[in-house]
Parts: sequence; C-alpha cells; structure tokens
Amino acid sequence: MTTPWIGALVTLIASYLLGAVPFGLLLTRASGAGDLRAIGSGNIGATNVLRTGRKGLAAATLILDAAKGAVAVLVAGAIQPDWAPLAATGAFLGHLYPVWLRFRGGKGVATMLGVVLALHWPTGLVFAAVWLLSLAATRISSVGGMSAAISAPVSAAWFGNFSLVLLFIALALLVLWKHRANIDRLMAGEEPRVGGRSGTSSAEG
Repeated sequence: MTTPWIGALVTLIASYLLGAVPFGLLLTRASGAGDLRAIGSGNIGATNVLRTGRKGLAAATLILDAAKGAVAVLVAGAIQPDWAPLAATGAFLGHLYPVWLRFRGGKGVATMLGVVLALHWPTGLVFAAVWLLSLAATRISSVGGMSAAISAPVSAAWFGNFSLVLLFIALALLVLWKHRANIDRLMAGEEPRVGGRSGTSSAEG
C-alpha cells in the first residue's frame, strides 16, 4: 500500500529538482555573459537573458525552461498517468523556488507553458497564442505572461477538461504573485515596454 505513495513522492521531488535547474543562469555563465542575477532585473528567465544582448541565449532559455516542465510531466505520465499533475506542480515550484538559488527563481511563465502543453496540448496552444498576441499588442512582457497564465484555466474549462482547471488556477495565481512588482508598476504606468527606451521589461521565466 505504501508503494504508490513512495512513487508519488519520488515523482514530486525529481520533478522539483528538474524544474529547479536554472538554465538562464547556466547559459549566460557558460557563454561568458556573467551572472544573470547581476544583470537587469536579476531574474533568471528568458527576458532578462535578452538584456545581455544574446538573442540566441534568450531563445534557448525559453525553450529549455518550457522543456523541463514538459519533460517532467511526460515522463511521470508515462510511468503513472495520475502522477502527471504532481510532476507539473513539482517542476513549476522548482523553477519558482529553486533550492540551488536560495529559492529565488523565475516567474514561471515559460515553465507553465511547458507543463500546460504536456498536460493538455490544446490549452497549451491557447496559452502560447495569448502570450504572443498580448505581448505584440502591448509590448509589455509581464502583460503577455500574466495574460497567458490566466488563459490556461479558462481555456481548459472551455475545452471541457475540468480535471485540470484547479491546477491551472493555482499555477496562474503563483505567476501573478511572482509578478506583483510588475503589477504595481503597471498600475503606476511605469512598466517598461519591450524594445522601449527603458529597456526590456522584467523577465518572464
């Protein structure tokens, strides 16, 4: 009777450790771009990597941050389908609060994209579309990321996948929590725009 619980616990821990891998930090250090935490907003996500001027590194960071979430879900789901949401939670929390960086991680948008795609790809496609369209319309990175996160539980419900709605609500709330400083700047009209004079807005990672 204890075996399923052990498997679930191992899944949660392993997914957390995978999610906690700070790809943005590792890539910028390996390329000689310095410590990402001392650049721009100090965030470890793709948008802050873009502040280094390395577009390729930023794209790689986004892809890898999404991939670690997707891989965690797909591997866990292949072993035991019921563990997939648990793996999604672990990987997402690992990115937001990585033990390697004293629990100071990214804002979770890219990793949430990965887990949503792996759990329910139609919702993941809506997530990606909302992210890109919101960013294109506003040129504010945080607006794109938060809009995408909010879209996940809404679109999952629209598709009738109600078993994932509560999980996606929880992930979206954590994304909003990590963006609380961005929300304050948005309300004050001080949030920078991508490509604007004040530089790239705070990282979505």
